[in-house]
Amino acid sequence: PEPDELKLTSENIKLNILYEDSDLLIINKPAGMVVHPAPGAQNGTLVNALLFHCGKSLSGIGGIKRPGIVHRIDKNTSGLLAVAKNDPTHSGLAKQFSRHSVERKYLAFVYGSPSKSDGKLKRLPGLTFESDGRIKIAGRIGRNKVDRKKMGVYENFGREAITRIRVSKNFGKNNLPMASLLECQLETGRTHQIRVHLSYLGYGIIGDQVYKSSKLGKKFQFEKEQEYVKNFKRQALHAATLGFFHPRTSKWLAFSSEIPVDM
Repeated sequence: PEPDELKLTSENIKLNILYEDSDLLIINKPAGMVVHPAPGAQNGTLVNALLFHCGKSLSGIGGIKRPGIVHRIDKNTSGLLAVAKNDPTHSGLAKQFSRHSVERKYLAFVYGSPSKSDGKLKRLPGLTFESDGRIKIAGRIGRNKVDRKKMGVYENFGREAITRIRVSKNFGKNNLPMASLLECQLETGRTHQIRVHLSYLGYGIIGDQVYKSSKLGKKFQFEKEQEYVKNFKRQALHAATLGFFHPRTSKWLAFSSEIPVDM
């Protein structure tokens, strides 16, 4: 059958707005909220809430089905999103995203701790250990040919994707950390990029139900946290930092969001 036509409706849903002017908003999105309507999730989305908050001013900006949305984060990822209120702002922000000049940093809890001591990483194509201590992952990301809902890393297929990660804190024994907190910086913005790249390394995000970690088999022996980690049903990923030049004033704007309570 023909797909149902999406009908956007405004809904009075409370938003955590960190910044707002006549051109744009910065939203701190909670985990569990879908960004824009799609089949199976036509209500309760960020777009529904924005239509109520902004009224008709969003109409058509960035496309009828994604009004004002310049970039998005997954339903079960929390954190910062920029929303455009008019066409010049949408165009200006979109250009910055396409030029990779927007600063975007995420925080992620993963199983294990990626380091030079892992011999498998040294042999992994597209991986570079940089002089400042970060690990650069350059792996093309494309849609999985078997499971179309998943993405994967491929050598000769997909779009260029670059992520840099830094270990912020280790948990467990110094010589064999059971988990770590990573700071992840996006240079590109592909679908599921951080989740896919970390899974490619073998250090998947705790709670990720789609991109499982190869480190899951190792015992997780924090007595208090073990059961909580085991039952954490969303990827422990948070968009913590967002910075860009205001499209109208050219002033640099920088925002940060504290790690959410569940993480």
